Amino acid sequence: MEWLFIFGLAGLVAMLWSRLDKLERRLTALDELQDVAIGQLRDLHRRGIAPPRPPEEDRPLATEPAPEVAPEPAPAPKRVTVPSVSLRRSDGESIRIEPPVPEPSAPETEPEPASAPLRERFQFDFEEIFGRRLPIWAGGVTLAVAGVFLVKYSIERGLITPLLRVIMAFVFGGGLIAGAEAAYRYRDRVADPRVAQALAGAGLATLYAGFYLAGTQYGLIGQGFAFLGLAAVTAGAIALSFRFGLPSAVLGLVGGFAAPALVGGEEANIPLLALYLGLVTGGLTFAGREQRREWMGIAALIGGLGWGAILLLAGDPGVSEIIALGLYFTVLGVLVPAFAASERFEVPIRLAAALVASVQLALLVDQGGYSMLAWGLYLLLGATLAFFGWKQPQMREGNAVAATVALLLVGMWPVQNGLEYFAVTAALTGVFALAPLVHVWRNEERTIDLLQVALVPAAMAALAYGEFGDFFADRIEVTLAAVTLALGAIPAVAAWRIWQRGKDATLAIELCVAALLAMCAIWMVSPAWLAPLAAGLVFAALFVLLRDRSELELRALVWGSAVLTALALFGLDALDIEIARLAGDPDPSLALRSMLRWAAPAAAFVVLAWHEGEKVGRQLAEGTATVFVYGALAQVLPGDALAWTAAALAGGSAFGLPDRPVARYVSIAIALLWSVDPATRWIGTGVVSLFGEPVYVDALPSLRQTALYIIPAIAGLAVLRGQAREWQGIAWRGEWLAALPALVALHIGFKQLFAIETVSAFVEQGMAERTLWESLLLAAGWILSTRFAWAGRLLIAAALAHFLLYSGLLHNPLWDRQAVGATPIANLILAAYAIAVAASLLLHGAFPDRLRPWLDGLVVTLVSFGALTLLRQAFAGNIPMEAAMTQTEDLLRSLLGILLAIGFLLLGSRRVERSWRVGSLVLMVLAVAKVFIVDAAGLEGLLRIASFMALGFSLIGIGWLYSRQLRATPTGV
Repeated sequence: MEWLFIFGLAGLVAMLWSRLDKLERRLTALDELQDVAIGQLRDLHRRGIAPPRPPEEDRPLATEPAPEVAPEPAPAPKRVTVPSVSLRRSDGESIRIEPPVPEPSAPETEPEPASAPLRERFQFDFEEIFGRRLPIWAGGVTLAVAGVFLVKYSIERGLITPLLRVIMAFVFGGGLIAGAEAAYRYRDRVADPRVAQALAGAGLATLYAGFYLAGTQYGLIGQGFAFLGLAAVTAGAIALSFRFGLPSAVLGLVGGFAAPALVGGEEANIPLLALYLGLVTGGLTFAGREQRREWMGIAALIGGLGWGAILLLAGDPGVSEIIALGLYFTVLGVLVPAFAASERFEVPIRLAAALVASVQLALLVDQGGYSMLAWGLYLLLGATLAFFGWKQPQMREGNAVAATVALLLVGMWPVQNGLEYFAVTAALTGVFALAPLVHVWRNEERTIDLLQVALVPAAMAALAYGEFGDFFADRIEVTLAAVTLALGAIPAVAAWRIWQRGKDATLAIELCVAALLAMCAIWMVSPAWLAPLAAGLVFAALFVLLRDRSELELRALVWGSAVLTALALFGLDALDIEIARLAGDPDPSLALRSMLRWAAPAAAFVVLAWHEGEKVGRQLAEGTATVFVYGALAQVLPGDALAWTAAALAGGSAFGLPDRPVARYVSIAIALLWSVDPATRWIGTGVVSLFGEPVYVDALPSLRQTALYIIPAIAGLAVLRGQAREWQGIAWRGEWLAALPALVALHIGFKQLFAIETVSAFVEQGMAERTLWESLLLAAGWILSTRFAWAGRLLIAAALAHFLLYSGLLHNPLWDRQAVGATPIANLILAAYAIAVAASLLLHGAFPDRLRPWLDGLVVTLVSFGALTLLRQAFAGNIPMEAAMTQTEDLLRSLLGILLAIGFLLLGSRRVERSWRVGSLVLMVLAVAKVFIVDAAGLEGLLRIASFMALGFSLIGIGWLYSRQLRATPTGV
């Protein structure tokens, strides 16, 4: 304890030194200002005051000519009469300025130079600091040190007994205080208040030491008497601080809170100690307020609350300790901050004090076993805060802090008696929710009051259900429902009172909490599957109440209730079954009940879509409502009808609600989702066919799947009814997108005609199937091009591409086993190549001039390959690739090439198109190469001679014919 006392004195000295330094700087500044004032007064006394300037309005304007008047002699300057004043410096120097004595007029003399500037007077004065300021405090410290050494010397020599030491300490302390009083009474002669302060501080410190020595060190008096003595010294220090100022106040602060530690025993009397600490804290706070020392009240609060934490460490309090500590925390948390004078830190101090006191009282309630007495003391704290909040609105935040701590404490309460729980929570609700509601009722509310009215009942309801309810059991809980409904009435009343006050955000909060509690109350008395319907009832009530309000916060509340209606679907274990029904699960259990559940959010969003005025909100509500309407229907309809249900919704919204496009788009999207699986199978089969695999009918979706899933997508896209758009100069509409799934459905249906399922069937019927499909595409494109040219050309191009890829490349009869028919010429080869050539010619006009020669080259290639294939079929039969090639056929190939070259040359000459002539030359070059490379090596005898003779005459004829055509052709063609 000696070290505690020493550390306290050290802190006191440090604080006093800091404040002394600040005081010295202020006194120095005042002295310098006094010097400046004295200098100015001397100048005025020496020179007098010049006559005042005439006001602006009395002067003549610059534009008016001034009359010439003879100059008058300037009057003698008036002398200023300065009264006799005495300026006394703090060190006793006195300067007296006498009034001036009238003197006869004399010639004016030059004025004396002005006094030195102010900044030149600010200088370090060694004599001022070390001669006038420091010696007093140094003397006090020196006397204290001398007294310590004197006492130490006397103790070591055995000259002074313990009793005499204590008596001398009391006498010396009292003498020092008496000396301080004398210095105060004769302060005019002493001329320095620090003398009295130093003596009073030394005297109080000596008295503290005396009682400490008497009670703790020497045991001359009991601990109780020593404690009372220290308390008396503390009271004296507080009283003397009004007379002697800071040192006494600091000693009272340090000594007052150190006294219990200095004389503390093993068995502390907590009620008496709490009373003492309360009085010390209150006295110091009062003294700080009266003396305008904010720090003093703050320090007293910190010390008092710190001692409260120490007292709680004792643990296991009895009834008297609970009462004493509860009252102590209430005083320090509410009363003392209310009387502390701190304008700058008023709100933080009150909040901090309320928080610390609430936490300490909560710990006391926990230590007291959550007894009714401990709870009553906490309620006393809350009631006191509520009372002061009534008188001083700025203190209501402290009540909110205590409410927060109380809710946390209730959450940790191990409840054993339901009646006690009900009584405590009802009282807490009254203090922390109904009291703020009164402010709302009287139109005196602050924002914190509205938040308490909303949040405290909500938290109480949640805590009560967490304690006595069961989230996982579907049972009827009437009592909890009644309590929850009663708690919801509190924010509902508040919302009614602030309905037209313009507080939209807080009104939304109050209504939100009231609606949530009402919804929870309904849930507690209804089966779990009815949760969406209960939420729908609350949504309906909010919508009727707020349908005419346009504030953003209130609209958000209505939307939030609709969203909560949808989220209420997740409160049932059977939700996974309901979601499975959306995808066509045939489980019929609970179908009607599930439909009612999904109908609740559907109805909520339908109402929002009908009432919402903002475009984005209306469209969002439309789309969401469509999803839930489909979900409700999916609970009772068979899975095979769901895709058509989505298509029907799309059609109904297209024709019944043409100005609600989002509902139509969402319905079409649902229908398209149903077509994803069959469309994916079709696309996958088509991708595999690109690698030469046949497309078998059993790999494609069935006709049933097409009718149930793809055709509804077609129907949905057909009623898309989007605005006409233009791309690359081509006008198109959204519903034309239905042509894509329609083409898929037609292809699946067409594949059923041949029903190719095996490799042998593909060999026999593959060429016929492809040729027929290409002819259908070509015919449809030709018919469609009469009205929609670009669409018809797409189908014609599709027919040509299909032939080139499958019949021309992957499954060409020249190198793949494909049956083309046994009849020469009149077979599938002629039909297939005729379709391809016709498609190429029909597309001729769609290409720009620079690309048309390439298309002509394609026609030349197709005709050439077609002729070669027909020649091969004539020698090989139904499957051209199976028979070996004879020399005759090979010779006829060369001849055929020459004939085709001549034919293309004649056609090019007739059409005056160079591309055909170039094609003729290419074909002729290939024929020549074949004769010289292939025929010369493979033929013998007359056949070789005939081949070369035919080639020779042909070349001569072609050359002659080509030269005539060139001469007849105009330049540039």
